[in-house]
Amino acid sequence: MKFFLLLPLLALLSSSPSAHAQTTPAASAKPAGMATVQFKTSAVCDMCKARLEKSLAYEKGVQSATLDVPTKVLTVTYKADKTTPDALRTAVQKTGYDADQLTADARAYSRLPDCCKKTNAVH
Repeated sequence: MKFFLLLPLLALLSSSPSAHAQTTPAASAKPAGMATVQFKTSAVCDMCKARLEKSLAYEKGVQSATLDVPTKVLTVTYKADKTTPDALRTAVQKTGYDADQLTADARAYSRLPDCCKKTNAVH
């Protein structure tokens, strides 16, 4: 009977805090060579979000692209040895959207759906 009472005590003593610390990954650790950049865009709707995120996914070195529609900010995480912020800004322009102070490519902008155009009266 005493043996069964000692079992929980032994289990508690055998587990150390350092053993648990090794199993939890660092939440904010970024792999080496990764960088993040943000662009202010002219995107106005969820269709813009889908279009931009999909377009950037095909760019070399891009790991993720996320557009926050209310703030119009596109956050891109990329491999710094594969691409640059300027190349990513150009990719945004070629998709038909402004990227920071640079205006969208006119031809790409003309091909956007009406709801995605910044001159649309709805927006």
